[in-house]
Amino acid sequence: MHVLVLHNRYASAQPSGENKVVDQEVALLREAGHRVEVFERRSDDIATLSLLAKVALPLLVPWNPAVRSELAARLRTSRPDVVHVHNVFPLLSPAVLAACADAGVPVVATLHNYTQVCPPGTLQRDGRPCTECVGSAPLPAVRHGCYRNSRLATVPLAVSLSVNRRRWWSGVERFFCISAAQRDVLVRAGMPAERLAVKHNFVPDPDARRAGDGEHLLYLGRLAEAKGVRLLMAAWDEIAAGGGVGVPLVVAGTGPLEPEVTAWAAGRDDVRYVGLYDAEECRQAIARSVAVVAPSTWLEAFGLVVVEAMAAGVPAVAAGHGAFVELVEDGVTGLLHRPGEPASLASCIRRIAAEPARNQEMGQAARRRYEQGFSPAVGLERLVEGYRTAIAVRSGGGDSAPPIGMESMGGSK
Repeated sequence: MHVLVLHNRYASAQPSGENKVVDQEVALLREAGHRVEVFERRSDDIATLSLLAKVALPLLVPWNPAVRSELAARLRTSRPDVVHVHNVFPLLSPAVLAACADAGVPVVATLHNYTQVCPPGTLQRDGRPCTECVGSAPLPAVRHGCYRNSRLATVPLAVSLSVNRRRWWSGVERFFCISAAQRDVLVRAGMPAERLAVKHNFVPDPDARRAGDGEHLLYLGRLAEAKGVRLLMAAWDEIAAGGGVGVPLVVAGTGPLEPEVTAWAAGRDDVRYVGLYDAEECRQAIARSVAVVAPSTWLEAFGLVVVEAMAAGVPAVAAGHGAFVELVEDGVTGLLHRPGEPASLASCIRRIAAEPARNQEMGQAARRRYEQGFSPAVGLERLVEGYRTAIAVRSGGGDSAPPIGMESMGGSK
C-alpha cells in the first residue's frame, strides 16, 4: 500500500507524544513493506520566518492556499492509495483536505486531541474540565482566551474550527479516535459516528523491562498545569510530610512549569528533576520505576506514557477520567485516583509503593494488557484495516469496518 502521511511537527524543545506516534507508525508501516512518504511542516521553522511572515501566519491557520497548491502537485505525481492526516496546526491548515478531494484520494485522520470541538484541543479551562464550545460556536474559547491565555491567539483556532467543521466531517473517510472516551465526546458533539473508529496508539516493544521492585516513582511528560504537575507536587509534599515511601520521585520533561518544578525540587533528597530525557533515557527510567504517575487534570485522549509503562511491565497511577479509565484496570494493572484530588493521588502512590509483591503482579498484568492491545502487530493490523476501509468508502464499496472501531481486531477496550 502507498501511504502519504501529513503532519505539522510540534516544537522539538518540548516532548511530544504526537510526534512520537507519527514516527513510530511510519516506521511500522515501512518495516511491513508498505511505501510511506511524508508531507510535513515543522513548528521549529517558525523562528526562521521573516517578521512579515510571522505576522501573516495567524491568517493562514484556517486556510493556507500555498500548502493546498503544493500538496495538490505532490498528489498528482505520487498518487498514493490513501492520505493519513495527523496535525495541521499551524503551518499546514485544513486546506490539505481540499487538495485531497481535488485529487480523489481517500483520507484518514488521527484525532490526537479534541481540536475538532475545542479550539485549544484540551477540553479544559482554568485547570478544570470545560465543554462550553462542544456542539456550538467556539465563542466562549475566544472570550476566555483559552489558547495560551490570549484572546488574540485563540481567534485563528476558533475561526478554523468554525469554517472548516463540515469540511473535516465530509472530507475524511475514517477518523481514528485514540480512545473510546474520546470517541464518546466527539459523537456527543455531533461528529458523524459512522466515520469514527477507535484505534489506540501502539508502542514498540521496549528493550528494557522491569527487573526487581523498581528504584523510583516517575513522572514523564510535559511540565504543564493540564498534566497535573502541580497536583503531583501537592500530593508528594503530603507524602513527604508523612515520612515518604522509601523511594524518590523522578520528574522528567520540560514545559511552562519548569521554573516552578526546578525550585520545588531544589535541595530535596526525595525529588530529582532531571530535565528532558532522550528516547533511550525514557525507556530506562520507565523500566526502573516502581510506578509511572499520570495525574492529568484534563481529559486525556490517550495517555502514551501509561502504555509505555505497560510495555515495560510497570503499573501506573493515573487520574480516573478520560482515556485512563480504559487503559488502566484499577487494582489490576495499576491504580486510578480521583481526578484533581491531591489526597487521593497521595493515597494511591503510597499503596502502589507499599506492597512490592502486589506491585509485581500489577506489572505483569500490565504487560499482558500491552501484548493484547497495544503491540506493534495489533497497531499495524488496525492501521491497515482503517486504510482499506477508507479506500473502500471512497470507491463506493461501502463501510466494511465495525462502526465503533475495530474491536474485533484485538481488544480496543
